[in-house]
Amino acid sequence: MNYQPSADLLQNRVILVTGAAHGLGRAAALAFAAHGATVILHGRREAPLNALYDEIQQAGYPKPALFTLDLMSASELEFRAMAQAIGDQLGRLDGILHNAAERYRPAPLELQSLEHWLRHLRINLAAAAAITRACAPLLKAAPDASVIMTSETHGHRPKAYWGAFAVSKAGVEALVKIQAEEWELHPQLRINAVIPGPVRSPQRLATHPGEDRRRLPGPGDLMPWYLYLMGPDSRGVTGKVFDCSWAGTDSGN
Repeated sequence: MNYQPSADLLQNRVILVTGAAHGLGRAAALAFAAHGATVILHGRREAPLNALYDEIQQAGYPKPALFTLDLMSASELEFRAMAQAIGDQLGRLDGILHNAAERYRPAPLELQSLEHWLRHLRINLAAAAAITRACAPLLKAAPDASVIMTSETHGHRPKAYWGAFAVSKAGVEALVKIQAEEWELHPQLRINAVIPGPVRSPQRLATHPGEDRRRLPGPGDLMPWYLYLMGPDSRGVTGKVFDCSWAGTDSGN
């Protein structure tokens, strides 16, 4: 993508990034902050979030906020409390990047337990829907708000051994289309999904341990997509799935 964002693209915006500690979430949090946003860093563990918080501060970007929450065990009340805290402490919310995901190793369906299925569906899909619902009043109050969901190649084109993970990501794409239709009367709101494709990330290392990672783009290479979709230049673009798979890589494995 040849998109060239302005330096102040996200000036004065508040953006929540789930799964911000590593990989694409970390790269996006840094990119959003570098373009003027106050970023809310979400994750399950505080230590890696603190390291990212310090990096953003040292770079001179707007002071971020931290929010730790285990998406597997969080209740409806806790999701509402997070939205309430964002409103009370920051006064607004202009965007969400849903990047948190359960890591996955391919396995036959016969070996995927009920607990395994429920964990993937909850973390990859249901928690994102719950956070968006809890934050909807803040998003609707914003003059221009964007939600980005993270899909995955195998959710878009299912393949053997990807089971619960693929189904949860296929659900993400369905959720995006449904939510976009339900927001038709709110032209200031938009929601889209991004398929990162093969990229040097912890998830990719877990599923493709023998791969030559030097062939793959880094998380930072995908940031033009994320900046475009999060910023005002994508206003009116909603309910879409953007496949960022890179030519020359095998996105089907």
